[in-house]
Amino acid sequence: MIIVGISNRNNRVRDLTTSKVENSYNQDNGSADKFIEFIEKELIPFIENKYPATDYRTLIGHSYGGLFTINALINHSYVFDNYLAIDPSLDWDSQKLLKQAKEVFKSNNLEGKSIFISLSGQLHMQNNDITIDNVMDDTSGFTIFARSNIEFHEIADKNKQNGLKTYWKFYKSDIHGTIPLPSIMDGLISVFDWYPIEGTDKFNNPETPTKELVKLIRDREKKISKQFGYTVAPFEEDLFNMLGYMNMDMGQLEKSLTFFKLNIEYYPKSANVYDSIADYYISQKDFEKALKNVERAFEISGKKMYQERINMVKIKVSARLLTS
Repeated sequence: MIIVGISNRNNRVRDLTTSKVENSYNQDNGSADKFIEFIEKELIPFIENKYPATDYRTLIGHSYGGLFTINALINHSYVFDNYLAIDPSLDWDSQKLLKQAKEVFKSNNLEGKSIFISLSGQLHMQNNDITIDNVMDDTSGFTIFARSNIEFHEIADKNKQNGLKTYWKFYKSDIHGTIPLPSIMDGLISVFDWYPIEGTDKFNNPETPTKELVKLIRDREKKISKQFGYTVAPFEEDLFNMLGYMNMDMGQLEKSLTFFKLNIEYYPKSANVYDSIADYYISQKDFEKALKNVERAFEISGKKMYQERINMVKIKVSARLLTS
């Protein structure tokens, strides 16, 4: 994951608020659409030109940043896939964005999009008798921040026909300043709830047939590739390797070889995957195949360690020829 942080030290209110209002602080405001235009047309292309980025993106914002995040979902949903709105300031401009959401969520197609919204325990700044159970009954300006948050969640949750996956969490013990940390963790876990590996018990059980494990891997590849919108390897290279060595140690040779071969299939440009399968062939005294794979590892990387290993395996091949 590439994490991009944008400083708003100088123009936070201007860049993150969604409409012009007169306010007592006399601060410039209401330029959120210009800011999202900068992100879309300048920042994202810069990142994509400089780093191996994909077009699968998550936007995270807190407070006015949460307001900005929800505005991006409602009015610029094509830019990001996931949205984490942390204690968003949806009371801005007499809940104008909330009113927009009521119309947009009825008609727009948001299939494949996800949003996580969080609310802190500061429901009323001056009255602790206001709780999550009765806050919606209070009509004062002291609770409009919390009520706007809850109402937005209800609007999103009621319009499931648009395909948007919605998650909401109330953090009773957190205040506005402490809620970002748990929200980022819980939010990412929520919007990526489709990502965890299924059937880990099957991979740990030596009784599971190889064919069943391969099916789990192929099914996972299809699922996460569909979600991301591009082809994604089902496991990390290191995990395939771990499964290969684990099963080799347990004497599950068919499974071991299968995992090493899958690693080559999914990571054909990695020298390490060829070096690892060479370990398998050496364990089976198939030095010719081991040599072929170590040579491929050297061809890819040019590292001295692989050249030294080639020489070592060649000695074993020569010894094998002499004895045969």
